[in-house]
Amino acid sequence: MAESSIIVGTTSHLEHRSIQILSIEADPAIQSGLITCLNRFADLQVAAAADDPAIAWQTLTAGTVEIDLILLGLPAIDAQITPIQSSLAFCQQVKASAKNLPILVLIAPQHPAIATVFQLGIEGCCLRGSSVLDLVAAIRQVAAGETNWSPEILQFVAVGTNPRSTNPEVSLLDRLRLSSLQQIERTLTELETQLQGELSTFDRLILTGRRRELNTARWVIKRLLPAASSPIAPQITSIDLPLTSVPVDQLTTAEHANLVAQTLFDRIAAKLQSSLENLTTTPLEIDILRLEKKRELFYLILRKFEGLLEELRFSQVTIDQLSSKQSTILQDLWAAVTTDFLGRYYTESIDNREVEIIPTLLRDVAIVETEILAKIPQSIELFNYLLFKLPLTIDNASFSAGSIAAEERACALLENLTIQMANAVMQPVLNRFGNLESLKANFYDRRLLSSREIERFRNDLSWRYRLERYVGEPQAIFESQYRLFVFTTYGIDRIAIYAPRPQELATLSGLPFAVTLTLELRDALLPRLRSATTFFGSSIVYLLTEVIGRGIGLIGRGIIKGVGNIWQESNRSRR
Repeated sequence: MAESSIIVGTTSHLEHRSIQILSIEADPAIQSGLITCLNRFADLQVAAAADDPAIAWQTLTAGTVEIDLILLGLPAIDAQITPIQSSLAFCQQVKASAKNLPILVLIAPQHPAIATVFQLGIEGCCLRGSSVLDLVAAIRQVAAGETNWSPEILQFVAVGTNPRSTNPEVSLLDRLRLSSLQQIERTLTELETQLQGELSTFDRLILTGRRRELNTARWVIKRLLPAASSPIAPQITSIDLPLTSVPVDQLTTAEHANLVAQTLFDRIAAKLQSSLENLTTTPLEIDILRLEKKRELFYLILRKFEGLLEELRFSQVTIDQLSSKQSTILQDLWAAVTTDFLGRYYTESIDNREVEIIPTLLRDVAIVETEILAKIPQSIELFNYLLFKLPLTIDNASFSAGSIAAEERACALLENLTIQMANAVMQPVLNRFGNLESLKANFYDRRLLSSREIERFRNDLSWRYRLERYVGEPQAIFESQYRLFVFTTYGIDRIAIYAPRPQELATLSGLPFAVTLTLELRDALLPRLRSATTFFGSSIVYLLTEVIGRGIGLIGRGIIKGVGNIWQESNRSRR
């Protein structure tokens, strides 16, 4: 079949649409589960599904749908040999007809066809039973033109080298190591060339992420496939820290902390592809930004935060020093993001004089620190978790780094920090240059361009700060909660986490303290009022039904009986 008859997507299109997947799985239950799980991700879509390679081939050659990746579930070991051969023949046929169409195979551990799958040049191979997040990460990497083989499968391939190799001096292990490292080095060279050119913030972030993944892959290959004595082994001396899935027991503390941090960055970056609409009733400074600028700001904060972690590791900051430098660290992050987001040398003519925007904004650091940065909850706990692998306390229980509960809490904390940092960037902009026409044209949502709308927006923010300062925050302290902004599939939402705050409660005074007293009084009186209301309500119901109702019933019966008697007497008189 000619390659032109198969519509293959290109990696350049994936920045603007979801990854179109052809799923091939014989088990209908597994197929249904895959479709349901993958379609939940904004950047993934199962465009076609088949239970047999022959049907899948007909779908491909029909040319009715553009496919970016084939997800093939290889039949189990205990299945008949024919389905396995049919699946392998399908892979070979695809590679012969559409070599640019990547294939990701789901396979059982120690499957006898693993070596054959590798020899066919399949781009990715994952174990059946892998977590959804691992599978999604593999799909994204393979669809981007890279390779992704599960470390467990690579270990099996390395141990079970091909006994039919025609060259006994060059094992399958050596060939795997050589080809993989050469491909990685070529791609890294191309990426470095692109990164030296002029790029937008979003493009630079994407390329930096690919470079990080390639360095990770190179590190994994060196660990899992150590250099043999064969002269073909390349001499590469640089070693990079791992930033992807490797056996945890082989990692140092710093490497494991780096792995945990990178997992969070990848999760949040994936969420940024979804809607970023504010779903809460609380106005946010970033609401004035158009969608693409909002997403660009979030990406920039993640990239700067990642660089900040690397700088803290390089500086060998201790746990005690980190606590004392909390405000300075967050202020430095805010200043760096503000400068890069608006432009270091951004200058405007205001009242017939040239004003440098960035120095003017950075003078508001004290206000930003007081109103936003100092109120970001558990930022030190987040830094300790990401830098030193310290456990997180959740509902008075300690959870180690890498555990599911700790990862979920750390993700929520980092998402809240990202959103609040974005608010901190926009706050002085709105206060000082809210009506600047160049900012309106380049950054603002088109619905908020008029002076009236901007003033209304600023007034809503001002009212929010007053309400939060005097009511919202005292209530959260009294209820032992932190309220976090997080990313969801449908936009930015707000959640509450349990956190005892007795010291803050003890320092409340004035109106905030009165709010807590009001809440306490309400809690004390409300149950009694409810009991009294219930009692009086029951009494009224009893009075209406049992006393008044029965009385009315007796009177009614008497009236009806009297009317009946009169009617009977009247009939007798006529007769």
